[in-house]
Amino acid sequence: MKTFLFLAILFLAISNPLYSDTIEKESIKVMSFNIRYGSADDGENSWEYRKNLVFDVIKNYSLDILGLQEAEHFQIEEIMNELHDYDYYGVGRDDGKTKGEYCAILFKKNRFKLLGKETFWFSDKPNEIASKSWGNNITRICSWVKLADNISREEIYFFNLHLDHRSENSRTQSVELLLSKLESLNKDANIIITGDFNAGEKSKEIIAINKSRKYLDTYLIKNPNEKNRGTFNGFVGTDTGERIDYIFVSNNFEVITSEIDKFSKDGKYPSDHFPVTAEINF
Repeated sequence: MKTFLFLAILFLAISNPLYSDTIEKESIKVMSFNIRYGSADDGENSWEYRKNLVFDVIKNYSLDILGLQEAEHFQIEEIMNELHDYDYYGVGRDDGKTKGEYCAILFKKNRFKLLGKETFWFSDKPNEIASKSWGNNITRICSWVKLADNISREEIYFFNLHLDHRSENSRTQSVELLLSKLESLNKDANIIITGDFNAGEKSKEIIAINKSRKYLDTYLIKNPNEKNRGTFNGFVGTDTGERIDYIFVSNNFEVITSEIDKFSKDGKYPSDHFPVTAEINF
């Protein structure tokens, strides 16, 4: 009797188009967040005084996938101890293991299965650990994962990066390398890109991504007339500067919402960057 009841419920679920449509269109909640490296001596804004705010921001959104920038190994460990529903991939940019900042990617382990992963360096030798080129004095990386979505049965490529803060040439060359990597994927691939690009909307770097016409700037699509959209806040909540943190998605996604989260508590901010969020559908 129990077996028959189970099969009957299963049949109704599969045959019900409303149910199937709900499953197929289950949205994905994404965040890009530069959390400021934890070993920095930022006085009252040092990691130990603001880490709980970072935890709260991530938890509040019930995220599916999160791209972190400027995350050091000990910060990731502390975050993972708070977020038991997630797994992650990332490596330190200085040794390809745990030294230096990560561009870590966190994902819900009950929703996604990890199919592939890689980190490459923004240089003439992208597979050489800690390699530098193009005028950046600091090593810069992009980490990516290939995920299988247990709900939609789709596969997703998620790229997370942090570009140089000083060298425009480095940023421009880095975006060229990124786009060439993306071009090597299947033309119908589902792609999400998060990162601190250290470049405003009118920069050569961001224009190059927009000119490809394959990627949607999630925030700009949903907030074209918003004036105060700066994402570097300097721990004081400034939002009048340029937007330098982005979430791009391939044009086979629909953008439902996108926001810059300006959360603070008692005048304290989780980071010197505001996180950017987006909710998307296939």
